[in-house]
Amino acid sequence: MDWEYSDKTKQLFMDAVHGRPGTHLGEIENPDGMGEHGSIACGDAMRFTFRVKRHPSDPTQDIITEAKYLTFGCTSAIAASEALCSIIEQGEYTPISALSIQNSDIVEYLGGLPEQKIHCSVMGAEALEAAVFNWAQRRGVDLEALGIDLQGRDTEEGRMVCKCFSLTEPYILRKIKELNLRTIPQITNAIKAGGACSSCHHVPGGLQDLLDRAWQGESTAAASDTPAAPVFPLVSLEAPPPAEFSPYQFSKKVEKVVEEFVRPSLKLDGGDIEIVDIKGMIVYCRLQGACAHCSGASRTLKKMVERILRERVDERIRVIEV
Repeated sequence: MDWEYSDKTKQLFMDAVHGRPGTHLGEIENPDGMGEHGSIACGDAMRFTFRVKRHPSDPTQDIITEAKYLTFGCTSAIAASEALCSIIEQGEYTPISALSIQNSDIVEYLGGLPEQKIHCSVMGAEALEAAVFNWAQRRGVDLEALGIDLQGRDTEEGRMVCKCFSLTEPYILRKIKELNLRTIPQITNAIKAGGACSSCHHVPGGLQDLLDRAWQGESTAAASDTPAAPVFPLVSLEAPPPAEFSPYQFSKKVEKVVEEFVRPSLKLDGGDIEIVDIKGMIVYCRLQGACAHCSGASRTLKKMVERILRERVDERIRVIEV
């Protein structure tokens, strides 16, 4: 499906991918701070690096002068990464003051994001936190003494709630509070939890239980005006392709997207993909090369291949491994 992006989001994306002056796609050599968030298996990943002008006596007064990113993801992920770098450079932030930048600031800078793409702005804010923690280690800054606790936040240990995206109970609870998430669709839009198989939505100890615990009995389902994410119904093998495509046109569209957006990413890791068959909205695929023997093959098909096909062809598509 086609997402309704703002003109600024589309412009930032186009400027970045064409490497136009003033953009930030790339990586700083020997950076003062480096942080990562996400994973390619989950569909989005970002590496954020920055350089500072060092203060001669007080490292907490270092000023970030340059920021860059390497992002694997969609239009909004790249545009959100551009926005983060621009905000930081234009604001002459110290690494510590940069922590005040929230995902809502990134969304505002972009002129808004589709509700289902809010997680792209969260990814940037998380990568920034990781980079600041890395800078503090390099510069000998005691963040804990300053009342800042970033260590291990991205990989908090605890009971696994969303197995599809490897998200734990402490992490989800923290993000519910930080981002004021009040419904399961809002959680999915913000951090992807529950966005794949949906099995963690209403099971004991699942997302709804965490919402109830976080807000202590408040009416979470009605506490926000934020629209819900679309629900993807189960599709039978006989389901027809979209009305605007004939079966042949639909198949060619799927093949084109796989060729242009999926195969190049897999080949970077020595892998490849074969489309075995297409029946209705079901795309049967087989991973090849290095990816065929990877323990995360099934995750790659569901979280990367299926996500791209849903986004660029039709949101009802299901990818089945054969």
